[in-house]
This record gives sequence, C-alpha cells and structure tokens, in this order.
Amino acid sequence: MIAKSQRHTALHQPPDQPAGPEARCVVALRWAVLAIAVLLPTHMGSVALAQATAAPPASSETTEQKVQQLTAAVARAQSQMDSYQKQLQELQRQLSALQDQLAAEKANPQAPAPHPENPAVSAPSNVSTSAATNAPASPSGSAIEDIRERQAIQESQIATHEQTKVETASKYPLKVSGLVLFNGYVNTRQVDVSADPTYTLPGGGSTGLSLRQTVLGLDARGPHLFGATSHADVRVDFFASGAQSSYAASGLLRLRTAHAGLKWQNTEAFVQQDRSFLAPNAPSSLIAVAQPEFAWSGNLWAWSPQIGLSHQIGLTDSKRLKLEVGLIDVADPQWPGVTPRPSTISRAERSRWPGSEARIAFATGDADTGPEVGASGYFSPHETGDQERFDAWAGAVDLRLPISRHFAFTTSAYRGAALGGLGGGGYVDYVYLYTGTAQIARALDDVGGWAQLKSKVGERLEFNTGYGVDNPFAREIRASTMIPEYSVYSGLARNRSALANVIYSPSSYLLFSLEYRRLWTNFATGPTNFSDVIGIGAGYRF
Repeated sequence: MIAKSQRHTALHQPPDQPAGPEARCVVALRWAVLAIAVLLPTHMGSVALAQATAAPPASSETTEQKVQQLTAAVARAQSQMDSYQKQLQELQRQLSALQDQLAAEKANPQAPAPHPENPAVSAPSNVSTSAATNAPASPSGSAIEDIRERQAIQESQIATHEQTKVETASKYPLKVSGLVLFNGYVNTRQVDVSADPTYTLPGGGSTGLSLRQTVLGLDARGPHLFGATSHADVRVDFFASGAQSSYAASGLLRLRTAHAGLKWQNTEAFVQQDRSFLAPNAPSSLIAVAQPEFAWSGNLWAWSPQIGLSHQIGLTDSKRLKLEVGLIDVADPQWPGVTPRPSTISRAERSRWPGSEARIAFATGDADTGPEVGASGYFSPHETGDQERFDAWAGAVDLRLPISRHFAFTTSAYRGAALGGLGGGGYVDYVYLYTGTAQIARALDDVGGWAQLKSKVGERLEFNTGYGVDNPFAREIRASTMIPEYSVYSGLARNRSALANVIYSPSSYLLFSLEYRRLWTNFATGPTNFSDVIGIGAGYRF
C-alpha cells in the first residue's frame, strides 16, 4: 500500500504544487529511487539465475566446485547490492534536500535562492542550487549560467583593455615600452662622463648613482599601403641637453633612435635615426646604454638620420643575401664641454651633398642570432666654414658567429677618414696641414674595431668579455701640430677599452649586471691616461 501510495503521489501532482524546475527535479528523483527499489531485487535474481545457468553440467563438476562458484556469485551479487544501496541513499538525500528547498520557497516566494558558489550573491530564482550538488538540472538553466559566465569574462577583458590601451589619433595600435635603469659606478681616475665613461683624463676619480640611462619607447603599427605593412618606433632617454655641446649633458630628453617604414615580404623602405650601415652589431652591456660599449674606441655607434631601402634574396630555405642602400646625414663630432658653435649647419650639410652608404651581407639561420657576415661602405662630402672641402669615407666588415649553444663571437672593424661624426676618429673629422704658409684641410685617417665573446648559461645568465680600439693616424696628428701657433690638436690620439660583465635576468622584466671596464686614452702629447670603471646595474623592462 505504501509503494502504491507513493506512485500515485508522483504520478498525480496536487494542483497547488508549483510546476517549476524544482518540482520536476523532485519528480525525477522520486522516479529514480522507485526504479532502483523495484529493479534491484529483480536484477539480483537475474544475476543469480544467469550465474547458475552458466555453470557447467553437474556430471563434469564436483560438489566442491559448485560450492565455490555459488560463493563467488553471491559475493559479486553482494558487491552490486552495496553499490546500488549507496546510489539509492544519495538519491534519497538529494530528494530530501529538494523537498526542503521547495517548502522554503513556498513559505517565502519572494526570497531569491542563494548563489551556489557565493551565498552573499543572490542567484536568479529559476536557477536551482542542485548544480552545486551535481544533481540533474534543466538544460535551460545550465545554458543561462554558461552565458552569464562568458559575459562576465568578456566584461573583465574589456575593462582591462580600457585601462591599458593608449589612445591615438590614427586609432591604430600603439605600445609603450622602456627600461627603468639604475646604475652605480666607481671610476678610479677622471673620465669624460662619470655615469657612462668612454675615455679618461688626468685627475681624480668619482663615485655616484644615476637613473639617467633610463629609456622610454613607443612602438606603432599602421595601415597597409601598396601591399606593405607600416610601422614606426621611437626611443628617448635622459642623457642630453641642448644647452651644452656634449653627448652626455644632463637635463632634458634626448632622441636616441627612431624608425618608420613600409615592409613587404622581402623589401623595406625606411627612414630612421640609428647606427650607420657600417656598424650593424652592438656589444652587450647594461652599464653602458646611453653611450654604447666601445663608443669612441672602435664602435661607430652615433645615431644619424638616414633614408634607405633594404632587400633580402633567399638562396635556400635558410640562406639569404641582404642588401641595403641609403643616404645619411652625419653630424659634426661634439667634444664634451666645448661651447657649441652659433651655426647649426654641419660640415656635411654645408657641402650640399648627402652622404651615401651601402651594405651587403650573407646570413643563415635565425635573423637575430644566426651566423652573418657583411661588408659596407660610406662616403660623404664635407666643407668647413672657410670653404675648405674634404671627403669622409670608410669601408667596414662585420661578423656574428655562433660557436655553439653557449658561445657566440661578434666583431666589427673599419678603415676610413673623417669619422668623427660616426663616433670614431678621436672626436676629430679633419686636421690642417701646411705647405709653406698655405693651410689645407685634410680628413683625418682612422682605423679601429671591436670584438666580443658571449657565453650564455641557460636563458637567464650570460657573460661577456671584449676589447675595442680607435686609432687616428699618428703621423697626420704630428704633422698638424708642427706649427703650434697655427694649429693645436685637441682630439684623442688613441682610445682603447676592455670589459668583462655578467648579466642576469631572473624574469623577462628584471635585469641585473656587474661590469668591470678598463680605459686607456692617449692625447697628442703626454703619457697614457687610464681608469678602472666598476659599475652595477638594475633594470626593470616594461
């Protein structure tokens, strides 16, 4: 009678009982409980009957074997009964919980059900908390919950984007990047710029701290034009001022490099302020950033305005030729501490002819780390304020050679004349030679270069050691000073530097470094000046 009454109750729901998702869940659970209760004895009987039927004929079995088979069958049946019993208890528990919830909703129909994950947040009334207990839920409720979750994620992403995006007039993407760089330094003798020295002078040393080598940058991507993608970037630091004729005065922002171009698959047309084609490689250092390592001692680092075209010819899948041609406007060398001239026209600009440069290189493997060897040339007419004309020129070779997984060798060398505007020649483009009483401006010949060996230990730690030298021709310097009352040579006669550093990057955004550098500097007269430079650096890249 009891079972019959329960079935009648489940099949004939009273009219005042709500027909919502909770009621349907209650009905479903009641049917599941009833089905297990009814089918469990039947199933157990079927299992016993099947096992008895599958037993071998009595004629071929002993009484002991029959007892063992029946014992095993009873054990399996008992295990299945235990499993069904646990399922029955779980369904009864869920049914009881739903009945309690249903009764509470009847008593207070306006109160929303609590959110299954956060009781402080109310869930919609048509979403059952049975989802928290893995009970069957209506498909519509599950779909609604999934839509709400996706909407919340999208709103969060949109909010993050609104906080980090940079608004531009063109509406094209713009990325802000940079390096906040702290440096501490000790110089045992007087140097040109204490925070980032390049040559040494007679006098005492210095110790200090600096953040002036911090770099800020903007990177932009623009529209497609003539089938090419457009791009631009700019880098500035805090290492210069227009008030002094120096590469390293303090005060205002200094434009370091800038690029803009149209890039096709193998060709790029560009304008830029950057290193000359003569010196595509740069030494690795976190201590010398404002004036790169080996500046004025073999590294033609000066950033100059240029316009050019580059093209890449694929020879095989990994081998390629790189061709670059361009025009360049080099500045006059700026001797530190010298009062700037009233005229802002450089000797290259006064000649009315832009400088030209070209480079050809063979490369294989990765574009940034693979082997590459190149040869380049440079030519630029110059004219002094006295209408004396001379030509600046240079030929250079460069090499990047990975030796193994852990070692790489990089070098660059040049031979030329009037290279002061590119960062060589001891800050001097030309000297005056004399024929009787006649004065002739002659481009100062120069030779130099640098080399560096890099050792990488994993992806986070690297060691670098290197040497660089810039050597203007001594005979031309001596010839220019034979008549002191007419001419005095104030540049460097020879400048050398050697370094050893370690750079550690515990993450993609943090950098730490310790460096030792030795500087040797010769002037036209006097002994060799030297200084030991010890620097530490800590940077945050963003």
